Amino acid sequence: QVIIIEPFFDCYDPMVKVAGGQSIFVPIRPVIEGPTSSVDWKIDESELESKFNQKTKAIIINTPNNPLGKVFSREELEMISRLCIKYDVICISDEVYEWLVFGESKHIKIATLPGMWERTLTIGSAGKTFSATGWKLGWTIGPANLLLGAQCMHQNCNYNCPTILQEAVALAFEHELPKIDTPECYFKQLPLEIIPKRDMLISLFNEMGMWPVIPDGGYFLMADISGIDVDLSGENPEEARDVKFVKWMTKNKVCY
Repeated sequence: QVIIIEPFFDCYDPMVKVAGGQSIFVPIRPVIEGPTSSVDWKIDESELESKFNQKTKAIIINTPNNPLGKVFSREELEMISRLCIKYDVICISDEVYEWLVFGESKHIKIATLPGMWERTLTIGSAGKTFSATGWKLGWTIGPANLLLGAQCMHQNCNYNCPTILQEAVALAFEHELPKIDTPECYFKQLPLEIIPKRDMLISLFNEMGMWPVIPDGGYFLMADISGIDVDLSGENPEEARDVKFVKWMTKNKVCY
């Protein structure tokens, strides 16, 4: 069994199934009503621990989270760490948006917490880091015994990476790392460029009567559509309201 924290990047569940595993889901829930920030969404520790048992092999976390935009705090990561150590579980930490963190939020790698390096695989993305998402190039960092499985899968799936992209990413890091703690560094500038765009979308959602969840990281913005009164009778009655709403909106409100 693999614990997956909801909401989640949609590839996680199929990947678990391909590996012959069973996905066990635990939600992040808002702790207040009405308009919220992603910091107002929390994991209940008791509920999370109830999903751990002798069959639990791994937990997948994503910080900053896609699509909620939640940046897990040190206290939340310490809570997850305690459970991983207590139940001897591997942590797969998807941190592809580590440089897209806004305001006072701070990205913390769970592998840096006590007792976690030896049980954590940390996933990064060159495409996300340098805003070139078509460059399907990334990395997984962790102890050799855990990386062995990832290396075997990669060798028999992708086989190798495009050399020219590897060269370009290496040059990009060589250019930016000497400036890492300066205001001129790309990693510092990227979130500053995203924040005004985020705020513009939040304002538009509010004008339309939606309640956006203000993200503290990542590319995505979720909104509560419960206040939007539209006739969805023409959509598939078997589908959830949010799915029907999105289909209705693309057919009736998209501008070309």
